[in-house]
Amino acid sequence: MGKRLYIIVLDGFGIGAMPDAENFGDDGANTLKSVMKSSKFSAPHMQWLGLFNIDGVEADESIKSPKPAGTFARLAEMSNGKDTTTGHWEIAGIVSEKAMPTFPDGFPPDCIEKLEAAFGRKIICNKPYSGTEVIKDYGEEHEKTGALIVYTSADSVLQIAAHDSVMTAEELYDCCRKARAIMQGEWGVGRVIARPFVGKFPDYTRTSGRHDFSLCPPSDTMLDALTKAGLTTIGIGKISDIFAGRGVGRHIAMDGNDDGMSKTAATLTENFTGLCFTNLVDFDMKYGHRRDIDGYAEAIAKFDEQLGSLIFSMSYEDILMVTADHGCDPGFSGSDHTREYVPLIIYGQTIKPGINLGTRKSFADIAASAAEMFKLDFETRGESFFNEIKR
Repeated sequence: MGKRLYIIVLDGFGIGAMPDAENFGDDGANTLKSVMKSSKFSAPHMQWLGLFNIDGVEADESIKSPKPAGTFARLAEMSNGKDTTTGHWEIAGIVSEKAMPTFPDGFPPDCIEKLEAAFGRKIICNKPYSGTEVIKDYGEEHEKTGALIVYTSADSVLQIAAHDSVMTAEELYDCCRKARAIMQGEWGVGRVIARPFVGKFPDYTRTSGRHDFSLCPPSDTMLDALTKAGLTTIGIGKISDIFAGRGVGRHIAMDGNDDGMSKTAATLTENFTGLCFTNLVDFDMKYGHRRDIDGYAEAIAKFDEQLGSLIFSMSYEDILMVTADHGCDPGFSGSDHTREYVPLIIYGQTIKPGINLGTRKSFADIAASAAEMFKLDFETRGESFFNEIKR
């Protein structure tokens, strides 16, 4: 086997509010602390690796590992944001100084006019909305008139919902591509998201046909650097969407966290040198935004079980990093992401165990370390920790 780096992003798994969280309305948020309150929470493998030994993690001494098998750190977000795109871009080496635009009052009239002209259909809603509630409130009108449901959230997104009787998923994706071309510059949201749904009023349900159309990264990421070096890059889940396909040599779709972990584990039987980058979106999408503490806790317990199997299937040179892109505290007010530190747990037989890397200044330290690991020609504002932890 070649040298392989596995990065698994637990989407929305924060470990405590950052010092500037108050500026984002998130003072006091702590995803891990909220989830640990559930009787369904269980994370013995992450405990063994050192999750509860990370700086600032609020945990009894009794659950801290006396001899962590992994190396660990707390990562601060240097970028101005708390969304999926910004977080993943920073993990991959891009620090976003300027926050991506949000539209708390809906999109402006001239923007809507251009979208309607491109779609050849009217737009309804045009305001921040819960994705499950918006189809209940506008689904019937949408089916009767054919007007598209366009909405946003506290994040930098434009979402388009359509019933499968009104347009096929491919037709919806085509509308999203047209919207992506329009949503640039001052309207340049991080993601345009297709939200197909089915059913009869009022019992509509969203399908698994969600598809994200992201802004193209403004500069090279570690994915581009790996590709230019002739190394393998595999994106599992929505990684390819987040990077607009750039630098992702192979995209593997997944249906939920369990499937994502199974498909990540399946690549362990392949002989390649490079990166396997996985996003597990259920923590955020199904449980964080819906403020479902028990559901989140159960999902962590299941992930932890699969993590154990993954670890014991790794080859000698494999290195695993488990991290997150932002917080999404299911015990916090509202339904949005939360500005939090994220964990970093590193494991591998070539990695020194038990090293506390402290609080790092940027998620981009992951990209810098990957660049050093693979000897890539890549510049980032992140600082590598690779030489500190390799045996």
